[in-house]
Amino acid sequence: MCSVRQYLIPGAILGSLIVASFGYSVMARAAINPADSVSEELPNSNQEVSYQNEINQENVQGEGSGDQAKCKVSKSFPQDVRQWCTQIMRHSAKNNLDPNLIAALIWQESGGNPTAYSKSGAVGLMQVMPRDGIAASFQCINGPCFTNRPTISELEKPNFNIKYGTGMLTGLLHKYGDMREALKYYGPMNVGYYYADKVLSIFQANSG
Repeated sequence: MCSVRQYLIPGAILGSLIVASFGYSVMARAAINPADSVSEELPNSNQEVSYQNEINQENVQGEGSGDQAKCKVSKSFPQDVRQWCTQIMRHSAKNNLDPNLIAALIWQESGGNPTAYSKSGAVGLMQVMPRDGIAASFQCINGPCFTNRPTISELEKPNFNIKYGTGMLTGLLHKYGDMREALKYYGPMNVGYYYADKVLSIFQANSG
């Protein structure tokens, strides 16, 4: 079993830094190649804009628990995670990801709490850095790192948070070509493969 890191350093902070900025802060430079770019990170460079344009549409779809009878998320996950099965299935399918992997990441990041807020400012089920709140203090070469990110209130909406988080993970997977590598960069800095292996262990233990 894993311990929920709801109020610890967010797993998605590094992934957010990579996807959100063209410049890199001193804090991130040790872990991110300065040659990285948004277009390299995302399979579609317009994906960020697409997410913002679809906020209203996505937020009104399926905010409830959905039809649990059709849920493909393993029953071994706690109900706090499985209650978001509709959203997990929708966005994992769109990104060709295993829904149990997304469930494992959610369990590790927030324990299924849609309003989880970390000490570093990451928000929601998949702990995505927003443009406001504590995250607004992160500075990159060209200014605030997360200017183009969604707001806290947007990321507290489960459907949108899962949509955004799965998109970030997919971008990392396209960049690095391996899920373990993608999870390494989605997770916190300076922990090597600890975070990636933790999420993969949860995934493997709950996918049978």
